[in-house]
Amino acid sequence: MKANLTLHREFSIGETDKRIFGSFIEHLGRAVYTGIYEPEHPEADSSGFRNDVAHLVKELGVSLVRYPGGNFVSGYNWEDGVGPLEKRPMRLDLAWNTKESNRIGTNEFAQWAKKINAGVMMAVNLGTRGPEAAGNLVEYCNFEGGTYWSDLRRSHGVSRPHGFKLWCLGNEMDGPWQINCRSADEYGKIAAETAKLMKRIDPSIELAACGSSYPAMPSFGSWEETVLDHVYDYADYISLHMYFANKENDTPNFLGRSLEMDSFIKTTAGICDLVKAKKKSKKTVQLSFDEWNVWYHSNDADTKIEKWTEAPPLLEDIYNMEDALAAGCMIITLLKNADRVKIACLAQLVNVIAPIMTQKGGPSWRQTIFYPFMEASRWGRGTVLRCPVKVDCYDSTEYSDVPYLETVAVYNKEKGEITIFAVNRNLEEVLELEAEIAGFGDPVLLEHRTLYHRDLKACNSAREETVKPAVQQGGKLEGKSGAKQLELVLPPASWNVIRLGGQNQ
Repeated sequence: MKANLTLHREFSIGETDKRIFGSFIEHLGRAVYTGIYEPEHPEADSSGFRNDVAHLVKELGVSLVRYPGGNFVSGYNWEDGVGPLEKRPMRLDLAWNTKESNRIGTNEFAQWAKKINAGVMMAVNLGTRGPEAAGNLVEYCNFEGGTYWSDLRRSHGVSRPHGFKLWCLGNEMDGPWQINCRSADEYGKIAAETAKLMKRIDPSIELAACGSSYPAMPSFGSWEETVLDHVYDYADYISLHMYFANKENDTPNFLGRSLEMDSFIKTTAGICDLVKAKKKSKKTVQLSFDEWNVWYHSNDADTKIEKWTEAPPLLEDIYNMEDALAAGCMIITLLKNADRVKIACLAQLVNVIAPIMTQKGGPSWRQTIFYPFMEASRWGRGTVLRCPVKVDCYDSTEYSDVPYLETVAVYNKEKGEITIFAVNRNLEEVLELEAEIAGFGDPVLLEHRTLYHRDLKACNSAREETVKPAVQQGGKLEGKSGAKQLELVLPPASWNVIRLGGQNQ
């Protein structure tokens, strides 16, 4: 099978916002306790955070971490997680039917975020709480001093404000599983009042309002329009969430689901622009895709977890090769919509549907989905380029005209490098890629990396990293300066990173 691709530096979609390489830590399962934090671990630092995990998070290239939820936040009293540890209460977490010790809270998480060199996307509780509690949290986190809440933070040993600039106005508030879920009108009103109060305390912050929990929700579309009617003047983003599953073991259909993700993004952007037109506003509300991943492997195991235990092994999906391909298609989709998607969070980061796994008291390791994210974060920063492609398509159980090649390119002008990210969805055949490359001077082929395993169900473990990238040989880039032709072969069912450069462009 062959594919023809055209790549020109003028085919710009937009610049990547570094925040699209974000992730998510919720007080859920072992994400926090025995995930990022385990004081008894031999690699724990003086604050109890695991250095081995921090090292992998830095390798992953996470730019932003959303915290503390998720469903958890809709029943969370942030005051429980600050102050002396011995005075922090043990609470029932009604979102996940567990116990929460509150040993880690706002200040500790901020400390960890600095350790991994990542920003924080802070969420406020709009389930059981409201504007006052949210405003108090902003004051506690961002106000210099001389007020009750800012001085309380200082009394807790944090003299300088955290200065969190990005905040979520609740989480999945249309979901019946959410604590104190609301109608679109109810949520829109409380979100608007909360946003007004928060921005009066700190006008520099940015806010993300809740969109529909996922596009199959009956209210999708009407929810966004109603909520935006209320919050358009105050919110900077609206959130999108989507998870993929392959319960039917139908891999071609599974790999086609990123088409649905693309449609979800474009539809939501269209609704934002509809409200913009209705309000005759000059402001554009952008998109925060702050939960995305593959999630289904652990569903049966989660039903057997004992209720009201601390940090049980919830949502611990073990990812395989085909999951890495699906994640790669999702990453490419986010990049292809860089003009509207400014924030994105792989959900989650450690142990809970995560690229990084740990054993209590033992090792940590990279899951298969680690690598597409890591490579996109490392080489996907710059100008995203549209890549017209001629390639055969297939029809799956749910989707029509799924291209066998999913691809996007990113041009980093500062480094003089072009990176092509590509997934070959063909499960049986190699794909012979020919690319016409113009407008970039005289680049050379630096590297062709692939993530491939003949067994699509192959997984990594603490004992063995079975699925990991390898450098491919045999590709060539020829032609005169300014107009070159790339030829190489993509293995069947593979994630590929093709790096070009070698001089200032």
